[in-house]
Amino acid sequence: MKKTLSILVLMVFMGLGFAAKAQNLQVMYDFGEDRQYITTTFEMYKADKWGGTFFFVDFNHNGKKHPHNNGMVGSYMEIERALNFWQDSKLKNLSAHVEYAGGLGVNGNFGYSISNAWMFGAEYFFHSEDYRNTLTVYALYKTISHTKQNIPLQFSLVWGMQDIFNVKGLRFSGFADFWWQENYSVKSQFTFITEPQIWYNVGQFFNCPNLNVGGEVEMSYNFTGNNIPDKLYVIPCLGVKWDF
Repeated sequence: MKKTLSILVLMVFMGLGFAAKAQNLQVMYDFGEDRQYITTTFEMYKADKWGGTFFFVDFNHNGKKHPHNNGMVGSYMEIERALNFWQDSKLKNLSAHVEYAGGLGVNGNFGYSISNAWMFGAEYFFHSEDYRNTLTVYALYKTISHTKQNIPLQFSLVWGMQDIFNVKGLRFSGFADFWWQENYSVKSQFTFITEPQIWYNVGQFFNCPNLNVGGEVEMSYNFTGNNIPDKLYVIPCLGVKWDF
């Protein structure tokens, strides 16, 4: 799962009233003990006078869990729409939010679907004066197909910090999601996921500003994609990112 598109530049354009768009491609290697697969992620964002649209698609390729499968072993996507018809008002940083998430996977020789999830709510955007540091906070009603939920809510954070430690081209970004659902063989009734990323723009040194190297740490608790319940998973990943 990814939510790490550079909101920094995009929200600057939104604040100035211009349409903006950006996209990137990430290729990550997952070092998880029973995973060890490659994930490619495509992200895109486009702002307009009514708000903005963001989506990403993950594709997982082979891996230790699927040694006899030479192709793709899973896919996951999210698409989000922020609605903001009041961008010239004092509430310009507050937007309505609607989101869909779902995917497919492989277990042995059989395919399975990841439960569809719909979210509705609000998001609020915080930023430093120069927009180098940003934070978006989400409060969402969440419904998941074929899943019991004692509390149908999700709270999320998405952040970005540009040129951290005064190092040009060094960026720290990521997201954190917390929601309630009943997972199979899991005692706790909540799920937590966060994926902090750090990227360094190495392309700045040879006239290729699109190229970044870095990685992320995937941390999750009671997420159904992992095998052991009530355990915090911490999985490092390394990769490259190309900004279009």
